[in-house]
Amino acid sequence: MELADLAKSLQNFEGVSRKESIENITSKLKEVYNVSGETLLDFGDDASAIDIGNGNVILLAADGIWGKLMDADPYWAGYCSILVNVNDIAAMGGKPIAMVNILSINNEDIANGLLDGIKDGCKKFNVPMVGGHLHPDSDYNALDVAIVGIAKKDKIITSFGADVGDKIIVAIDLDGRQHPSFNLNWDTTYFKDEKIVQDQIIAMEQIAEKGLVTGGKDISNPGTLGTLEMLLESSGVGAKVDLNKIPKNDNVEWEEWLKSYPGAGFVLTAKEKNVEELINLLGEVSINASVVGEVIKDKKLFLSDENEEIVLFDQVENPIFKIENF
Repeated sequence: MELADLAKSLQNFEGVSRKESIENITSKLKEVYNVSGETLLDFGDDASAIDIGNGNVILLAADGIWGKLMDADPYWAGYCSILVNVNDIAAMGGKPIAMVNILSINNEDIANGLLDGIKDGCKKFNVPMVGGHLHPDSDYNALDVAIVGIAKKDKIITSFGADVGDKIIVAIDLDGRQHPSFNLNWDTTYFKDEKIVQDQIIAMEQIAEKGLVTGGKDISNPGTLGTLEMLLESSGVGAKVDLNKIPKNDNVEWEEWLKSYPGAGFVLTAKEKNVEELINLLGEVSINASVVGEVIKDKKLFLSDENEEIVLFDQVENPIFKIENF
């Protein structure tokens, strides 16, 4: 595929375009976002961080499961509801503590599939599901899960710390498979031993503790470069990225790979002096990490392929979301 065609496909990808509505919500909730004065981060991060004193923060995140995934495979939707929430806490360098859910259901078979997936996901990641709310007479099927984690106040990884000159690292577990019911899920956890899956979460805690990164996000529905663009927009910077340096499984074409949601995948920024230790630490837990580019002042994401370069995202012309600081 030509670079221009690839860029257009990524720009029009539903995982990217569906983020546009965030601006309307955040603008209306802006005045109540920090009424306590203890909210440390702006909208736009993987989890909110609430100062609870003694140098600690509570991390809070929530995810609703994409309807397409639920229609394709209720069990996998339940499992992924755990995975995505745990990854939101891991991306911040925190320790996942517990989850709650809201289940709206009108089909018993779908409900049973979702619950079986939730149960197996909790066991895989060793994070309990401690409660929630049930709508047993809903006209539709929906699953939403929220998670709480904990981290050190001065050690959290945020989306706001990327700085000009930082190296950009894409880190993905390449040992996986496209899920048979939803090929944009790059499954790296379901078939693996619980220990390696949990060790990958612990590795992100260690990275935060060592202060090895300036910014980070887990790769989610917008895909690898869409997620990177969200980090860049939060930090108010741009980037130059070399397509061919992005870690990729050889069995997947670029278009699908860049749109995929990996079971263990992160975009990170780091000072050059910390890159080697960062890559080695991730490698110890089966996550392949590579420097793919550099943070720049110009608020654009440039994507290059050999001698060709194109603007993939422009924070003035086509941002993924626009969030004003509180």
